[in-house]
Amino acid sequence: MKSFSFAPISSVNSTILILGTMPGTRSLELNQYYGHNQNNFWKFLFTIFSEDFSNDYETKKAFLLQNKIALWDVLQHCDRVGSLDSAIKNEIANDFETFLKQHPNIKTILFNGQKAAHFFKKYVKLQDTYQLITLPSTSPANASKSLPSKLEEWKIIRTL
Repeated sequence: MKSFSFAPISSVNSTILILGTMPGTRSLELNQYYGHNQNNFWKFLFTIFSEDFSNDYETKKAFLLQNKIALWDVLQHCDRVGSLDSAIKNEIANDFETFLKQHPNIKTILFNGQKAAHFFKKYVKLQDTYQLITLPSTSPANASKSLPSKLEEWKIIRTL
């Protein structure tokens, strides 16, 4: 099944870019980044920035922009059955050369998991120097670390 990523959530004021790999099945159904209620992405960010959590997607998007965070996926489209990154085939990366030129304030790129970092490094050749940081996946499929330890690693975003 061919899957397509969403448009980025970003502004010219964004200083941090968070990249996932590709939206999962539930996210695609809802047309929302990290739409699966067991994914901890939004809960982590609201906690880290000491904000009251909201399930409203427009509030979530505004929260990102208010904190100068852009959100996108490494892949533009791929073939995948289900939601696991390990099932991705025939992947095509997004156009980061254009995106980063349009967002000159981005200096740090955070990867939500190892697979996002892997695909980015495989397909994207950067002209400028960016700080690249791979964080543990917020997906419930990533059970190799406890939630508190994942959250602790994600807290680096407050120092950027």
